[in-house]
Amino acid sequence: MSEYDIAFVGHMCIDEIIPFEAEAQIAPGSAVLCGALTAARVGRRVAAIVKMSPDDEGTLSAMRDAGVDVHVIPAAATTWSRVVHPVEDVDVRTITIKRHAGLIRPEEVPDIDCRFLHLAGISDREFDMALIESLAARDSELSVDMQAFVRQVEGETGEVRFDDVPAKREIAAAVSRIKMDAVEAEILTGANDPEDAARAFEGYGCGEVMITRADGVLLRAGGETFFEKFTNRSTAGRTGRGDTTFAAYLSRRIDFDPAESLAFAAALVSIKMESPGPFSGTLDGVLARMGQDGPPGEKPRGAQTG
Repeated sequence: MSEYDIAFVGHMCIDEIIPFEAEAQIAPGSAVLCGALTAARVGRRVAAIVKMSPDDEGTLSAMRDAGVDVHVIPAAATTWSRVVHPVEDVDVRTITIKRHAGLIRPEEVPDIDCRFLHLAGISDREFDMALIESLAARDSELSVDMQAFVRQVEGETGEVRFDDVPAKREIAAAVSRIKMDAVEAEILTGANDPEDAARAFEGYGCGEVMITRADGVLLRAGGETFFEKFTNRSTAGRTGRGDTTFAAYLSRRIDFDPAESLAFAAALVSIKMESPGPFSGTLDGVLARMGQDGPPGEKPRGAQTG
């Protein structure tokens, strides 16, 4: 048995969220934080490898309190992300990286014993192909969130633009699992149907491809396509939807097949989206929500981007 079930790698972040016609919220954030807390709160053994300024280590307390083993890669600054929702639709937003901790180099990532190793980034200032190739050579099953490449930071303004990734085929071929949302999937493949986009990445060489969208989450695995609807009653906790979905999927995938793991992920993130902040529920609560959602692995219906 590995020492850890899952290790998450990326920047720690300060999130400045400005909702539509509401006051700004500033709190510790990042894909690593959302993912690590999700996995820990459903009983997984979790490590987080974060690049950040040691001056901001107080932001790690939530992970440590949840039992996550945190390894800090020192940097001159901690990443600061500003997200503005200019309209009521929570899927419409602009992102600015006001400062960042810099690329994570292969030699900075400790060689820890873990079953799954996930690159959980929020912009292209975190990972490069040298890191992916190095981590792919380790014993862990490597996965990556393509938002860490599609979200490209303008040098002077820090504004994030969404653009294609020339190395997408190399990235897909190097990892066991890959995640993106429907907007990112269309940018990367030109397909506005998430199932077509997932098939494209399958063709690039990745065995399990997840695509989240406004109404649910689609998975392409083992030559089959599965879909699960979200059942959230509000979108107060929309920020971190994709990071949480994939972390929940990995957490369940340790012991279960793709269809069961997808159903678990959709149920968990539905609970998370009903209140701001990272997932704070329990395994029992997720299993209860799954019981309301019907059988896992529903075949996909008409695509809706989101």
